[in-house]
Amino acid sequence: MQIPFGRRSFIRDSTMLAVTLALPSWATALSRQPVPAGRRIGIIGLDTSHSVAFTGLFNAPDAAPELRGYKVVAACPFGGRDIISATKNIPANTAKLEGMGIRIVDSIGQLLAFCDVVLLETNDGRLHLEQALPVFEARKPLFIDKPVAASAAGAEAIFNAAAKHSVPVFSSSALRFVAGMEAIRRGDHGRVLGADTYSPCTLEPTHPDLYWYGIHGVEMLYAIMGAGCRKLTRLHTRDTDLVTAEWADGRIGSFRGMRLGPPDFGGTIFTEKGNIPAGKFEGYQLLVAAIARFFDTGVAPVSAAETIEICRFMDAAEESKRRGGEVVELL
Repeated sequence: MQIPFGRRSFIRDSTMLAVTLALPSWATALSRQPVPAGRRIGIIGLDTSHSVAFTGLFNAPDAAPELRGYKVVAACPFGGRDIISATKNIPANTAKLEGMGIRIVDSIGQLLAFCDVVLLETNDGRLHLEQALPVFEARKPLFIDKPVAASAAGAEAIFNAAAKHSVPVFSSSALRFVAGMEAIRRGDHGRVLGADTYSPCTLEPTHPDLYWYGIHGVEMLYAIMGAGCRKLTRLHTRDTDLVTAEWADGRIGSFRGMRLGPPDFGGTIFTEKGNIPAGKFEGYQLLVAAIARFFDTGVAPVSAAETIEICRFMDAAEESKRRGGEVVELL
């Protein structure tokens, strides 16, 4: 359901006072300043705090050089439709972006007229294919925030559509880009022998369990281990999920999803040169820099094949839960 312009204006006016104090001091001064062609970002979906946080990084007057001059110029609020925990954020986030000088539009079609590249931020992975298709048809590079879809089949459909239109696309959790991951990928610590990761894992009935928030810890596990998982088993209780997986080369990795205790992210990486902690989440700067580099080069920092395998991992974990913890092979 989309809120018509008149009602949206009412929502904006009723929430603007509450959010004004949260706006950066530079926001009103940058209201709709010209942005060079090729550097204009459009956002789909204001039901997540990521939309506001990413805009704050890209549009700051002292934006980091690695953000390459990209600026958010327009946003379409919708977004999820039936997940209350997400849709309740739309009015306040819309008002915050309006206060930053971002043009708010009613449709993806309108959005595409104002931007060169797109951030698909809608929380609901079930909607991503529908919302990505017009972006692909307009041939604009696209970043899709987690989860890329709500199933491996949905992820495959997105990447197939992108390939059909020859449009660069990638998806990732910010946890893939925490400090220290680049050193792991370069091999500074020798070969990775295994890893254990953890993250919050709140559940949302509309999505398979790990897709909604456990995706963060699963993505971190894949950032460390790489693709190639062969089979897994999942132990599920009310407060915890534990997924233990075997890679094709015999290495073992695990993910612990927590619904009790501090909402923390982290893990341990076992390498040839020693065991080291996985990096802690310290903000979105590294992810946003990777997005800007992707927009500039058209080269995805995460392959379609790996992102699809991550979804197969989460699908297999759901199936293992259904079977009472049996070992399930990734399809």
